[in-house]
Amino acid sequence: MRFISLIGACALIPALLVAAPVQLATRYDGEDVTDYLVSEKLDGIRAIWDGHQLTTRKGHRIHTPQGYTKDWPTVWLDGELWAGRQQFSKVQHTVLDQTPNAKAWQEVHYYVFDAPSSGRTFAQRARYYQSNLEALSLPHLKAIEQREIPSNQALYEWLNDVVGQGGEGLVLHRKDAEFKDGRSNALLKLKPYMDSEAIVVGYTQGKGKYQGLVGALVVKLKNGTRFRLGSGLSDAQRANPPKVGEVVTFTYQGFTQNGIPRFASFLRVREDDFDW
Repeated sequence: MRFISLIGACALIPALLVAAPVQLATRYDGEDVTDYLVSEKLDGIRAIWDGHQLTTRKGHRIHTPQGYTKDWPTVWLDGELWAGRQQFSKVQHTVLDQTPNAKAWQEVHYYVFDAPSSGRTFAQRARYYQSNLEALSLPHLKAIEQREIPSNQALYEWLNDVVGQGGEGLVLHRKDAEFKDGRSNALLKLKPYMDSEAIVVGYTQGKGKYQGLVGALVVKLKNGTRFRLGSGLSDAQRANPPKVGEVVTFTYQGFTQNGIPRFASFLRVREDDFDW
């Protein structure tokens, strides 16, 4: 296959349930956008194609229906399982089901945003995976668009357009950067708000119209800081709240002097193997 012949420098990940190297993003802080390629940040489930099967970033197998990955190339790819904007819950329940629902999986596609290999810059890797995936033309395997943006103003104009259509944000990947495992300043994310994760450690009782329901989740950040998270919870979630020990995502706007997230609002429960 043409795809395999071009991957010469890429070390394949063994078909074992071990965590593959994964590059993680930091936040965009006004860097010169012309040094980067930019793509939409897809709100799905991060997945690694190890050349044989899909796994989560921690190495857990993702169970796909028979034929879903038929004829996929035997190379290392990094991407997102995605079913469209504002469809995270649908993707999460479909992808994490140990018994794959073939009908539900028809709506989920694997959007590749990197083909990690040693000695190649991201610009080279992007050209490589885009041209080869387009040539393969497989039904569930897609190449995410990478754009060159002429100015920071144009970057924010695109961000506003994406968010206005229900998207999550943008990802900037430095053109001249080689692949690096772990958190990288060469990979940046840009959203209209900040978000983070916390673990549920308890609840407060609701009052007034929330009498008999949960008033707020008591959650803990990785650094040990605890706070109450009530904004953003629906009545149904107050009646049947996330369980103690579950990880939740919340949005916020900076921190107080005591390190408490300001204007924190519940977004969703994370059921994937987020690295807590």
